[in-house]
Order: sequence, then C-alpha cells, then structure tokens
Amino acid sequence: MREDSGIAPSPLADLRADCGQCFGLCCVALPFARSADFAIDKDAGKPCPNLKTDSKCGIHTQLRQKGFTGCTVYDCFGAGQKVSQVTFGGRDWRSGAREDARRMFDVFPVVRQLHELLWYLTEALTLPAARPVHADLRRVLGETERLTRRTPEELGELDVGAHRQDVNVLLLRTSELVRAEVAAGRGRKGRPKDRRGADLMGARLKGADLRGANLRGAYLIAADLTGADLRGADMIGADLRDADLTDADLTGAFFLTQPQVNGARGSAGTRLPTSVARPGHWTAGD
Repeated sequence: MREDSGIAPSPLADLRADCGQCFGLCCVALPFARSADFAIDKDAGKPCPNLKTDSKCGIHTQLRQKGFTGCTVYDCFGAGQKVSQVTFGGRDWRSGAREDARRMFDVFPVVRQLHELLWYLTEALTLPAARPVHADLRRVLGETERLTRRTPEELGELDVGAHRQDVNVLLLRTSELVRAEVAAGRGRKGRPKDRRGADLMGARLKGADLRGANLRGAYLIAADLTGADLRGADMIGADLRDADLTDADLTGAFFLTQPQVNGARGSAGTRLPTSVARPGHWTAGD
C-alpha cells in the first residue's frame, strides 16, 4: 500500500498528558467509584472536589496519601490538551453552555482511545523488526491522526471499536515480527512463551525467562516478577496493577504504557524502555 498519509509519526512525547494545556477534563468527564483507587464516588460530568478553578488538582502532591491512587495511574495520552485546545479551540467547559460542556465530556474519552492507538502506532514505527509493515503503519497513523481532528459532532458518532480492530491487525503483525527476531536471538534456548490473555494473577514468576513473550492482555495483577527477564515482550493491554517488577528487565519490551508502569511496583534496579518514565512512588517506597 502507498505511503501517502502526509503526516509524520508524532514523537511519543507529544502523546503524553500536558495538564497545563487542559481544563482538567479527566477530573470532570470520567466517573469513579469509592475503592482502593479512589476515596469517594464521582459521577461522569461532575467535577472532582479536589479540582480548583484554575484546573489544577488541590492535592496533586498527596494523591496517594489521600486515597486517590487511581489518579496517579491514569494518563490521557495527550487527549486532554487535544480536546481542550484543538477540538474546542481553547474554550473552557466552565465558560460555555451546559450542552457544550456535555459534548466536551463525551468527546474526551473518544479522543483518548484514539491517542492510545497513536501511541502504539508511533512506537511500532520505531521498531526495526517491523520494517516490512512500516508503510501500512504510517498510513493508519495518518488516518488515526485525522480522526482526532474531526468536529465534536463527528467524534461523537465515531465507531472507535471498528477503527481499533483495523489498527490491531497491524499491531499483531508488528508483534509477530519483533518477537520472531527475539526468538531467533534465543537460538536453542526455546521459543518465547505465549501467555496472551493468560490469568497470571498473583503468579510466582520470580526470575522467569519471559524474553519475547506474548503477554497481550495477560492478567498479571499482584504477580511476583522480581528479577524476571521481560526483554522484547509484547505488553499491550497487560494488567500490571500491583505487580512486583523489582529488579526486572523490561529493556526492549514494547507496547508498554505509562499507566501500566504507574500501576506496578518497582525499584531502582528495574530496567525500563526509554518510552516510559520511572514512577516517583517507586523510589518513595509507596
């Protein structure tokens, strides 16, 4: 297929939340329930009581201590600033009609899904092993970027699920190519493990050799991955909440996002891909 998207891959840095350019959309548009992640119940479209009039969080430095761990894990992949500054042209939800605010809250999760896809597509284009599908990846990246720039009305009618399925075909092919390269490097040491969608909650995987493993959608909640070798593993959709990544090696692990890392536990010895940052609470021992 032709490489004619006309849109260059966005640096991953452009797909990170810039709260200074957003009107606190995640603190208003999204609902949450009282749980281990949130101290209170909040309905969709209702501002969090911790949100100040300048769109900043009043307890930002104490979120975990105040019972809002879920806020420290969440990342909008840059959708907040896109909706605030591009889709709605810098109009604050507070200053417009109630219907405009409701439309903004409806659009935000749609654009967030599209930006997550942009993250995966952009990362896929950095992977040399995926070169055979780079042209198709660029084409779909261009299509996805154009979708994010549609009008609020068009975004409200968009079938994100159908588009995600189209993107996933290429992401699956990317995964196969990258993991095949890892398998070739392993030689006679065995084929990479296929744990796609596996229930590994609380699993004892200390020191496990998971190089090039397919961990797509795997449930790794509270799993012990201390010292595990996850180099070159496909991590898309893997649930790492409370997983122990102490001294684990995730060098070259791909499709790993900041929310996944934020939800896990780790240490100074945990080796991460350059695409994600080491969470502050790891060094704080929280």
